Amino acid sequence: MAVRTGFAIVLLVALPALAPAEVRVAPDPGAAAAATPAPLAIGGRTADVDGGLAYQWPGVYFETAVDGGEVLFDLRSGPSTLHVLVDGEPVTTLRAPAAGRYRVSGMAPGRHQVRLETASEHQAAPNVFGGFLLADGSTPAPLPRRHRRIEFIGDSHTVGYANTSNTRECSAEQVDASTDTAAAFGPRVARHYGADYRIHAISGRGVVRNYNGGPGDTLPRAWPRRLPSHDAAEVDTGWQPQVVVVALGTNDFSTPLRPGEPWADRDALRADYVRHYAGFVRTLRSRWPQAPVVLWATDMAGGEIQLHARQVVQLLGDGGDRAVSFLPVSGLDLQACHWHPSAADHAAIAAALVAHIDALPAPWPQVDAAD
Repeated sequence: MAVRTGFAIVLLVALPALAPAEVRVAPDPGAAAAATPAPLAIGGRTADVDGGLAYQWPGVYFETAVDGGEVLFDLRSGPSTLHVLVDGEPVTTLRAPAAGRYRVSGMAPGRHQVRLETASEHQAAPNVFGGFLLADGSTPAPLPRRHRRIEFIGDSHTVGYANTSNTRECSAEQVDASTDTAAAFGPRVARHYGADYRIHAISGRGVVRNYNGGPGDTLPRAWPRRLPSHDAAEVDTGWQPQVVVVALGTNDFSTPLRPGEPWADRDALRADYVRHYAGFVRTLRSRWPQAPVVLWATDMAGGEIQLHARQVVQLLGDGGDRAVSFLPVSGLDLQACHWHPSAADHAAIAAALVAHIDALPAPWPQVDAAD
């Protein structure tokens, strides 16, 4: 979690004042243009642009804390879906919000935390957040710290592709409307541990091969970038997760090879996948040597994904790295759009990951014991 006054980590805690039912969120084009910035904490990668913060990876969230009954925020270009929470409780969901200034009002006097959660995927181009602003009568409040951090890396399963749908046949519009990254397994696991999180996932991308041999960077090639569709590399060394969770392979193996692809046969694809996946995990371990890495995989593609993801863990273990573990996940109903994990599946994946993480040597910082 980045804070504009320096790196910090934010903890959702019980705040003295609770948001009443009449909290409202509405456009406020008449608000003063020169309002004072409110404290800002950022969950996820962003890039500074003229007038705001560009973001494109899914699941990015923004938080502020104020003493007072109102706060403002600016959307320079909004995501398809944006959840607004006050003191940890959902207030509203904005669908395709127009660019402009918004006012959160009706909060009881006292201290409040306001959180915006981006819930949709936006591969084509970044969105831009203009920040939080103090309303008249409100003053800045300190952002409490969160000590636990988890990195989630993957494909559409990690994005939460159409995870709130209840049918497998969907239009592109229905997929967009039913995708809710905040309800996917990653944020569920993070909420269980009271952790900050980053999600680096792109639907349709694999380790060496994208869905059906499609174009675009594979996930390991896109991962170093602050914005997947741009060349801005990550330079923020402040993000130090204690656990890294990775799930890749569905797009490598879920469709047959097509003429013209660079692999002579399926065996060549499998060998390339294992070699490159192991190399990517080595990159993660080199960057965050203190963080255990959990690879998980479904039993889709006739078990092919699990088989070869397990081989990656075995290869790394044979090389002396015992901090990489494997979690097989089976029995998902895949009732969401285009045979994707449903809401129930995401709950099951989260529960399996929590049990797996709990069984690891304690990854969390000792500061937790004093908090």
